[in-house]
Amino acid sequence: MDYKSSLIQDGNPMENLEKQLICPICLEMFTKPVVILPCQHNLCRKCANDIFQAANPFWTNRVGSVSMSGGRFRCPSCRHEVIMDRHGVYGLQRNLLVENIIDIYKQECSSRPLQKGSHPMCKEHEDEKINIYCLTCEMPTCSMCKVFGAHKACEVAPLQSAFQGQKTELSNCISMLVAGNDRMQTIITQLEDSCRVTKENSHHVKEELSQKFDVLYAILDEKKSELLQRITREQEDKLSFIEGLIQQYREQLDKSTKLVETAIQSLDEPGGAIFLLSAKQLIKSIVEASKGCQLGKTEQGFENMDYFTLDLEHIADTLRAIDFGTEREAETQSEGEAGSMHQEPDMGFDPGSPGSRPGPKAGAKPLCHPGIPFFFFFHVPFLMPVTQLPTPSSPHLSFCNLFICLQLRACSWGLGIKPCREPASPSTYVSAFLVCLS
Repeated sequence: MDYKSSLIQDGNPMENLEKQLICPICLEMFTKPVVILPCQHNLCRKCANDIFQAANPFWTNRVGSVSMSGGRFRCPSCRHEVIMDRHGVYGLQRNLLVENIIDIYKQECSSRPLQKGSHPMCKEHEDEKINIYCLTCEMPTCSMCKVFGAHKACEVAPLQSAFQGQKTELSNCISMLVAGNDRMQTIITQLEDSCRVTKENSHHVKEELSQKFDVLYAILDEKKSELLQRITREQEDKLSFIEGLIQQYREQLDKSTKLVETAIQSLDEPGGAIFLLSAKQLIKSIVEASKGCQLGKTEQGFENMDYFTLDLEHIADTLRAIDFGTEREAETQSEGEAGSMHQEPDMGFDPGSPGSRPGPKAGAKPLCHPGIPFFFFFHVPFLMPVTQLPTPSSPHLSFCNLFICLQLRACSWGLGIKPCREPASPSTYVSAFLVCLS
């Protein structure tokens, strides 16, 4: 922090120096010992220990024994992550320079008389000080304006009374905004954990997929690479969605933090009139910021990747026909050809079963193209009769669930569906495929 530029920006360097010596946690002057963080920001050791204990509730440092593991917390000024060793905050260096400056400042303040601050004057009556507050117009003014001027018919109140009232209101707004910032930080932490779990699950599914493909590696080498790319794209889409949410929350948190700092500086104004000139707009900005924190979240199970589970029980000829369904057909088959296919018993598929694929909330960005469902589409001898396929208008079946109803005798994504009793003509198989795509 550039202390020199901060001290000379206005005419009262002692007041500016005092602002530089305020702890961002307790909002009081630093209490010795003062510790310096790796990001060069300062904290009271007691305040640093409080936030460290809050961020690491299971960290202990008993008398006679020191914890073998450290912990971490975020700097309240810049949100930089501070990693502690086994000594905790007692392993941080003391900032002796700041401690000496505090001692000198206190000696200077005790030896010098109190200076009379400047008082704003009325614009209409240049010789009159602003000493009352107009409740009707919501602005400070002078006694002459009340008796003879524009505020003659207005309701007024003593300046000190209005000052205390709005100062209390602003303090309440600050408390509300700080609480909102804490909630947003919690959400950011949860989203970061969700990123980590998504990566772990993706890695687990990739390993499982690779192991199963190694059984018939000579035939499935090309297919394995293709499927791994699909999983990677799914992972990237999910991570992109979650990281987008994290970025939105961080931006909102930065805005709120800056607004809190501005409000705290306003509270330090010694004169009620100067404070009242900006307090109303500041309170309005804080209220609007508090109402504007409605950002998206992810549903429970969003990070799951287990719908990529692959069951390999095939013969070599069938494996050569395995592929993902990638295109939509534009034609339908006649009902006569569809009726010539053999009937198949109802499989009792429940689209709301736990195997259903989770996803983000309504309105969120989709993580995969709806025309690329995650299942294997096979050669025509393994399709079920079109008369048993659900209609596209069925209220409880999504596009992917319609495809699950296909009989996949040679390979499936863990569905275990029985094959047809007898194969039908190629035209009827095409019809079954088009009904599902429509």
